[in-house]
Amino acid sequence: MKGIILAGGSGTRLYPLTMVTSKQLLPIYDKPMIYYPMSVLMNAGIRDILIISTPQDTPRFHELLGDGHQFGVHLTYAVQPSPDGLAQAFIIGADFIGNDTVAMVLGDNIFAGHGLKKRLKAAVENAESGKGATVFGYYVDDPERFGIVEFDKDGKAVSIEEKPENPKSNYCVTGLYFYDNRVVEYAKNLKPSARGELEITDLNRIYLENNTLNVELLGQGFTWLDTGTHESLVEATNFVKTMESHQHRKIACLEEIAYLNGWITKEDVLKVYEVLKKNQYGQYLKDVLDGKYLDVLH
Repeated sequence: MKGIILAGGSGTRLYPLTMVTSKQLLPIYDKPMIYYPMSVLMNAGIRDILIISTPQDTPRFHELLGDGHQFGVHLTYAVQPSPDGLAQAFIIGADFIGNDTVAMVLGDNIFAGHGLKKRLKAAVENAESGKGATVFGYYVDDPERFGIVEFDKDGKAVSIEEKPENPKSNYCVTGLYFYDNRVVEYAKNLKPSARGELEITDLNRIYLENNTLNVELLGQGFTWLDTGTHESLVEATNFVKTMESHQHRKIACLEEIAYLNGWITKEDVLKVYEVLKKNQYGQYLKDVLDGKYLDVLH
């Protein structure tokens, strides 16, 4: 399976913070924001990743992450000239996807929770075995801001609406999507919505109508954060700091994930430690190498 991180957009809701840099390069506690969605793809076992961003920000992501070898992955980059909708990513990334299945995660989304890795692997398996698409639902208090799923009495998804005036539930579709290869063709045939965008909700609706959309609910024990406002940036930083302090494990430490997946060696991690040893991130890597933590949270 291939992976896409969509890290575009103009970030106007975060001005003046994002006037000279991408939102996805802003810090969430001790890591750049893009580390968090990248960790989701890596935890799903995905190593071939395309980062899509704006013409001015794409070189900055390349400067930060390079070709990804230090994380045991292969990164490539593509430009989204203007923000014409999330589904456009599958048209921009069509050659990259080729005949493969694909997962996409939004660059400003943070996911955490015990058992997340298992659910990610199940979503990969679902797409690769030809069963279609998987999206993740999450309870929100302000459903009119999101794509909302309606369920029947048996818990089966029956409709999806984008930013509905009268939401039929409080469960939104988060910014993490797993698709079979048909998604490329579906995206190419989408018509722009009233706001001129190729909507991901319209893509998901095609799978729903074909009876091939699996909606996994992330319930108690899971946290999903969409960091699009100043308030949610602070909330995300506080959440990560609290979780890491109490659980003594890092969220989205890419070197740790790569090392535990067997994608990089102890020597590779030691090289990073040498650069970062003056801070707690570097010290954490040393503790991982010393076997201080048992891999129980992933």
